[in-house]
Amino acid sequence: MMVPAALLLLGTLTAVIAPRLLARSDWAEREPVVALWVWQCVVAAVLLCCALSMTLSAAAAWQAVRGHVFAPAPNSVVAAYTLGVSEPWAAATAVLLAGGGVWTAAMLTREIARARARRRKRRAELLVRAPLLPGEEPGSDRLVVLEGERPDAWWLPGAAPQLVITTAALRRLKGRQLDAVLAHEQGHAQARHDWLLHCSAALANGFPQVPVFAAFRYEMHRLVELAADDVASRRFGRLTIALALVELNEDRGVFGPCPTPQAHVPQRVHRLLAPPARLTAGRRLQLTAAAALVPVVPLLVAFVPGLHALR
Repeated sequence: MMVPAALLLLGTLTAVIAPRLLARSDWAEREPVVALWVWQCVVAAVLLCCALSMTLSAAAAWQAVRGHVFAPAPNSVVAAYTLGVSEPWAAATAVLLAGGGVWTAAMLTREIARARARRRKRRAELLVRAPLLPGEEPGSDRLVVLEGERPDAWWLPGAAPQLVITTAALRRLKGRQLDAVLAHEQGHAQARHDWLLHCSAALANGFPQVPVFAAFRYEMHRLVELAADDVASRRFGRLTIALALVELNEDRGVFGPCPTPQAHVPQRVHRLLAPPARLTAGRRLQLTAAAALVPVVPLLVAFVPGLHALR
């Protein structure tokens, strides 16, 4: 039975070739939202290849699974997949891929649990530093101001996202820079970027030997910031958000010669001050449609034998 093997080969090729093609492209920084969509489609295609290969391998190995998967299918479709032929590797492949699926679900569950624990801890710390006034409900304030000597601003995701900013940031940010920073953080909240970060972290931590998942996590962290920068710049201008980033980060040494964990900030500032030309609407539509077709390819590979048998 060649279909499960073909799906595994397709998933491997997608995992190897797609990140290299995206790394060579020059449009990702110009269109971060489109790039986010393309990366999601690529990873979805890889996972779909594994899921379909697991299902067909299990159907080839065990009659009980075959009966459930192909229950409504006519005999000609079942015969097209040659499921009755004994394949010694089918059971092993199915078990291995099923284990990978369970491990992925476990990693995602762990990542979400850890994120919720971190969020609860930060909200508890927030209540200590900014206690509720009589009559206030937890999470009722969308904006919380904290006394602090370090300029900073961040958002706490959840059912009621909160934007947090320190008094030092209020003193440093001038004019509409504060509004631009708040728009940046609101862009994260509205697009639910936290879910992209959770899923990419779960895959990268669960399968550290798979380069495509590590690249997926790196690109998600980078692209969500660029997308939020664009949200703020469309409302308040690129110069305003660029100056706000400088004000918030210049005391952290990110603009110095030594690398820091926030080394991406100078790149973001340069992108805002010297913005690359955006793609045309037609080109963005083409990339979006082409990316949406990537997960369709594994479905075609899986269903072509059955569809051909129905002709």
